[in-house]
Amino acid sequence: EPGSRFPLEGARDLDIGSNTVQTYSISPENEYFSVSYGSRVTDKKYLELVLEKPLDREEQAEMSFSVIAEDGGSPSRSGTTEVKIVILDANDNSPIFTQEEYIGQVLENMPEGSVVLTVLAMDQDAGVNGEISYQLSQAVGQSDSAFVIDPITGEIKLTKPLDFEAAQIHELSVRATDGGGLSAICKVLVEVVDVNDNAPELVVSSFSSPLPEDTVPGTVVALFAVRDRDSGANGKISCALEGQLSFSLRPAYKNYYELVTVSALDREETARYILSVTAVDAGTPPLTGSQTFTVDISDANDNAPVFNQTSYTMYVRENNVATVLVGAVSAADADVGLNAKVTYSLAPAQAAERPRCSCISVNSENGHVFVLRPLDYERLRQTEVTVSASDAGSPPLRANVTVRLLVLDENDNAPLVLYPAPDSSPAPSELVPVSAEAGYLITKVVAVDADSGQNSWLSYHLLRATEPGLFTVGAQSGEVRLRRPVTDRDPVKQKLLVLVRDNGKPPLSATAALSALLLKDFSDVSLPRSSPATEDEAGSLTTYLIVSLVIVSLLFLASSAAFGARKVCGRKEPKAGPALYGADNSPSGAADAAAAGTLPRAYCYEISLTTGSGNSEFKFLKPILPGLPPQPCGPGEEQHFPCVPGSTEDVAPDHPGTLSAGHFNAL
Repeated sequence: EPGSRFPLEGARDLDIGSNTVQTYSISPENEYFSVSYGSRVTDKKYLELVLEKPLDREEQAEMSFSVIAEDGGSPSRSGTTEVKIVILDANDNSPIFTQEEYIGQVLENMPEGSVVLTVLAMDQDAGVNGEISYQLSQAVGQSDSAFVIDPITGEIKLTKPLDFEAAQIHELSVRATDGGGLSAICKVLVEVVDVNDNAPELVVSSFSSPLPEDTVPGTVVALFAVRDRDSGANGKISCALEGQLSFSLRPAYKNYYELVTVSALDREETARYILSVTAVDAGTPPLTGSQTFTVDISDANDNAPVFNQTSYTMYVRENNVATVLVGAVSAADADVGLNAKVTYSLAPAQAAERPRCSCISVNSENGHVFVLRPLDYERLRQTEVTVSASDAGSPPLRANVTVRLLVLDENDNAPLVLYPAPDSSPAPSELVPVSAEAGYLITKVVAVDADSGQNSWLSYHLLRATEPGLFTVGAQSGEVRLRRPVTDRDPVKQKLLVLVRDNGKPPLSATAALSALLLKDFSDVSLPRSSPATEDEAGSLTTYLIVSLVIVSLLFLASSAAFGARKVCGRKEPKAGPALYGADNSPSGAADAAAAGTLPRAYCYEISLTTGSGNSEFKFLKPILPGLPPQPCGPGEEQHFPCVPGSTEDVAPDHPGTLSAGHFNAL
């Protein structure tokens, strides 16, 4: 109400006397509020807002202004604060309908729940005061109302169908009430519109179902009559069968119609026809009546089985167990019943074809394909059979399909070592010069695997060695190489065991035994150039021959020296001469030569080291034959005949009894 006061917190001024707060004002000036500053208790002043005129939230919901405080000093000082007024709603407005009277029309055949019309009332208040609910009150003298109103939306709906012949107009009253209790009332008139409310009826006299799919066109399926209880234009009826190419309606007599076939039927394309015959009268609006005929089509054996694939590929691992299931064929028959029952069998091979494998069988009921016995991939990698599917119709129809069986490899073959030969005894030896650097190719292990694919991938590993850190084996190539240079501490004879393993699961393996001889003077030997494969094959035999040559040479020289010394001691007067034999070809010349210290150089040696055979020959030539004059040995000359060295260069001076490079020309 006007005059209401709203206290505010006053301003503070640290000055005293006239210099403290003296007056308050509002800016901009406000017609609804004024500021009051005075004392209602001794020595106590209060600051209040005073309402000057009534507020209307619907016109202005909020307002704001500034309160200014001024002191009495000279010059005066002021302080300002902002005041925001929020006006709360009061229920001071009643609902108002958009129309004083609502008129609606409804057809007499409108179903229950149909909306007749919608009333609408507005309330300017907010919140609960603006929420409106609707109630329906029947006019005096009317009972058993056929209407109901939605209290929230104001929709008036039918609770039951109306009858134009019973009542043409219905008068209703609707009350709208807001949340504060204020309300308003409006009048509603509902007019009932007469319609053609009797639909045509169809009465069936005869009906045949199912029909065989080989039924001839023109066959009568059903006979029915149509009628309408209305009269005049509302009772005039027409019938139609729409959306069908296989059936049609044919007038019989008076109001009777026949439903007949017009084309051949196919059960596999359409097994059931749902035919709807519609009868329409000439009323406004026209009414319709309908009758549904469900025609089932019976089957005839006119479809052969069809496999779900044009061909089948199945897989089986070798060494399989007997009667293992490898797959299944499947055929479907579009017919039904016995005409669709499919049995499977193996079709006999044609005369021009190869005999089929007897290891495959097929289950006649479900088409499961079995392998009857274990298979070997290395003997049979794939085979084909023809499977026939036939139905149980009369006469039976059949179809054929090709089944290809692929045998998958299993890792059932261990690697086979080709070089070095596994049956060679002793293991072949390879010659390795001590001056060889790291990476020097010693030999190569060659192996094969009868399996295929991943099972035949071979890898090579050094399994055991006299000096494991000296050698390395190529995992993929099988090449045996030096890992590091040879040292004096490495044994001369090295034995190696190389593991050859395939990549199967589980992996199978084989071993290859090798030996290598580390020779100091091998780097000085002049060897004819040959292919790496030839050198690898002859490596083992050459090693043994070189070692044997050195040992036998030392023994021979020692024996010759001892024999010569004995002869010299037995003779009183040694004879000097350059020849090993006398003029009469007697052995005394040899003794004289021994006495002169020339015996160690009086022999030449022949070495025959063949790369293509398993044995090598090492020959000591006999002393110069009688009657054959001694021949001087030329450096770098092949020694096939006895000779007398013409120079001390043929024998290494620092190593008596050893052979120089000139004695190894034949290898």
